Amino acid sequence: MLTRHVRPSLVPPTLRHYRRSWVGPDLVAGLTLAAIAVPEQMATARLANLPAVVGLYAFLAGSVAFALLGSNRRMSVGADSTITPIFAVGVATIAAAGTPRYADLVMVLALVVGALVAAVGLLRLGWIADFLPAPVVIGVLAGIAVEILVRQLPTVMGLPGGGTTTFGRLRAVFDQRNDVNGWALAIAAGVLVVVVGAERIDRRAPGALMGLALSIAAVVGLGLKARGVHLVGSIHAGLPSFRSPSASLADIRRLAAPALTVAFVCVVQTAATARSSVSDDPEIDDFNRDLVALGAGNLLAGLTASFAVNASPPRSAVVAASGGRSQASSLVAAAVVVAVVFASGVLKDLPDPTLGAILIFVATRLLRVGELRRILRFDRIEFAIAAVTLLVVGLVGIEQGVVVAIVLAMAQRVRLTARPRDAVLGREPGTDHWMPVDIGQPTEQVAGVLVYMLYAPLWYGNANFVVARVRKVINSSPQPVHALVLDADGISDIDYTGARTLDQLNTELRDRGVRLCLARSSHLVHQNLKRSGLLKDLGVDQLFPSVQDAVKACTARDT
Repeated sequence: MLTRHVRPSLVPPTLRHYRRSWVGPDLVAGLTLAAIAVPEQMATARLANLPAVVGLYAFLAGSVAFALLGSNRRMSVGADSTITPIFAVGVATIAAAGTPRYADLVMVLALVVGALVAAVGLLRLGWIADFLPAPVVIGVLAGIAVEILVRQLPTVMGLPGGGTTTFGRLRAVFDQRNDVNGWALAIAAGVLVVVVGAERIDRRAPGALMGLALSIAAVVGLGLKARGVHLVGSIHAGLPSFRSPSASLADIRRLAAPALTVAFVCVVQTAATARSSVSDDPEIDDFNRDLVALGAGNLLAGLTASFAVNASPPRSAVVAASGGRSQASSLVAAAVVVAVVFASGVLKDLPDPTLGAILIFVATRLLRVGELRRILRFDRIEFAIAAVTLLVVGLVGIEQGVVVAIVLAMAQRVRLTARPRDAVLGREPGTDHWMPVDIGQPTEQVAGVLVYMLYAPLWYGNANFVVARVRKVINSSPQPVHALVLDADGISDIDYTGARTLDQLNTELRDRGVRLCLARSSHLVHQNLKRSGLLKDLGVDQLFPSVQDAVKACTARDT
């Protein structure tokens, strides 16, 4: 039998099977993406305490790397306001912002983040993104929004600012309130009006770009530089050059914590972006491949004098809304950014308050008040976790907030399984259907038989609690109990401690003249019982396919 050797395709996954009909939509989506990305990326660079043009370099690195290696057709990768404050604060604890050493360490951190994210993808560990629940993510984003808002207040008000903490920065703004530059504040307010108005008309409208152009015109036409409005100034023209940053081993060790935090946030946000995008060709979607591509984008950014990049849910949504069909739209946007870089002289009159206003707008998109309200309505404990996360991130620090959030989320999940919910079941009159007695529907009990259901795995963390609950429901039964039917449909598995405790309960119940039966146990629970030896002690004839069968067997024996 002859086999044909298929040579691997050199065409990127998102550009394979490209159709001529996609050219127009991709061109429109690319131009729309560029119009939004240019001011946003420049503003994000200032958030990182770096020259505005570095944000454009970050967009180029992220977009090109992902277009060549990724699988998601519409994902946009570049500088991101979610991760930028994290690494900016982390690097600032080692080197002063604005110094060559600071720039080198930002590049080193991008390289470390790239290696970590790529490793997660190569080892197919993308599932770790599921360990940060939605309330925690919303709390982290809200805390970052607070951080961004407070940091940009001096910029939009034309103040020197100061302070190293959120409260310190607010105090500095309050102390300098008499020195507010009205022109700077007016520019920021005007840009915000333009951006918000454009978004309400059409989210694809380049409101940030229009605000940028109008603010430059205002600076030139009104001579605002002489009125104390700070400008971006001259920008290095041309593409970045490849170079390797220098850092000591001690510096790299100190960067480990912020790098791990940034990498984790990148994995989580990329997962959220991938889940929110609808693919035309789900067969090519590979989240772990996307992580490798994102890692490559960070590595390329770190080698081109830029900083860490991330997937962007808002920009990706804009690409989809604009009709983008492939990563060709990102390549079109990258080409526009290259043109902007070479024509960067027109940006020298760009006022700093414009970039501050754009960042404040971005922050408002991170502060999801509606989501926080929905969490509060759903569960107060989950809302408390989100609120604590918000406060720690916004007032103490992003790294500390992420750590606290993970610990709280895991503690809440452990608490729920360590103190699980349960129910006493009753039979719906005239049927064989058993359901909880406290849901408002009429039920009936079978004399001498108690049906108990557990909504959790039986493990070492809750075994003693479950046994105590069983004793309580038996002792509180208004009639003598001769048989206990354990509905195991909600038990996913039983560990050794749980099996041993269940065996001890079986012995205790037998001594009290109470028969223990199991109903609706899965094959996994069956295997757990068999391996532990409990199945032999309990007896195979004590396992039943349904609650009704178990109840019938118990009542038949009693009669």
